[in-house]
Amino acid sequence: MPTALPAPERVLVVDDDPGVTSVLRRALTRSGYAVRTATDGDEALRAACEFKPDLVVLDILMPGIDGLEVCRRLRRVDEDVAILMLTAKDRARDQVIGLDAGADDYLVKPFSLQVLAAHVRALLRRREVPQTELLRCADLELDTGPRVARRGGREIHLTTTEYRLLEEFVRHPGQVLSKEHLTQRVWGYDFDGNLNVVEVYVGYLRDKLEAGGMRRLLHTLRGAGYVLRESAP
Repeated sequence: MPTALPAPERVLVVDDDPGVTSVLRRALTRSGYAVRTATDGDEALRAACEFKPDLVVLDILMPGIDGLEVCRRLRRVDEDVAILMLTAKDRARDQVIGLDAGADDYLVKPFSLQVLAAHVRALLRRREVPQTELLRCADLELDTGPRVARRGGREIHLTTTEYRLLEEFVRHPGQVLSKEHLTQRVWGYDFDGNLNVVEVYVGYLRDKLEAGGMRRLLHTLRGAGYVLRESAP
C-alpha cells in the first residue's frame, strides 16, 4: 500500500498590491506550499481563521487594519504561527516595532524571491518541536520544552524573539557572540535589516534579567559582541 504524502505546509500571503500577492503565490506554490492570499487586514484575519496557516507573509502598510495590528491579533490567538513581515521601511526602530508586534522575521522591500524563500524555509524549520532540555547559567534557567525562563526561581516573560536570543546565549555561556552571529542564529538567515536591532533586544533582555536589582549576566564587549557570564569580562 503506498505511503501517504505529508500535507503541504500552508502559507498565507497578505499584501494590498495584487501584483505582489500574485507573484508570491506562484513562487511559493512552485516550492510546494499550499498558498492563500488576502489583500487587507480584515480578509487576512478571516483567512487565518479558516486556512490555519503555518506561516503568514504579512505586509505592514495596508488600508484599514494594518499589518502590525493583524500581527498582534494573530499572535494573541496562535503563538506558534510563523510571521514574516514585509515593509519598505528599513530603519532599525521600524524593524523593532514589527518584531515587538509579534513577528518572527522582517524582510525589507524590494527583495528577491530567492531571499524570501530562504526566510520562509528558515521560519518553518523553527516550528519543529525541539527536544526538551534544561539549560543553566549561574542562577538563570531555561526550560526549552515549554520555553520558560527563570532566574532565582522567578519566571521571566519573554517574547518569541527574546526567548530565541536568550537561548543562544545560554547555549554558549562565556563565549563572545557577535551581532552577525546572533542575527544569523536568532533570525535564521543572514538578516537584511539593521544590526542595531540586536542592541535593542539585548537591552530588552537586560531589563528583564536584571529586574529587582539582580546582577548583570549579559555583558557587552565593544567591537566584538556580547557574552553571558557571571562576572564582567
